[in-house]
Amino acid sequence: MADDRYEPIVERLAAIEEELRDLAYDRLRDRARDPDSEDGKAANADEKRLEQARRAIAKAIGALTPRHSFGD
Repeated sequence: MADDRYEPIVERLAAIEEELRDLAYDRLRDRARDPDSEDGKAANADEKRLEQARRAIAKAIGALTPRHSFGD
């Protein structure tokens, strides 16, 4: 039961997920530069939050994406 109405939403969510991934990588680089500084610690916390949000978006994409069964 594929519903094409969800496709535009999935596409927007995928773009948001990619943006969150890019932001998380940026914060990882910031943390790697100086992990023991206040900025490094803040970058670590930001990266964790961004990854949590990205995983939630990925889960939403999975929930809206039709699953294919091998018996069909």
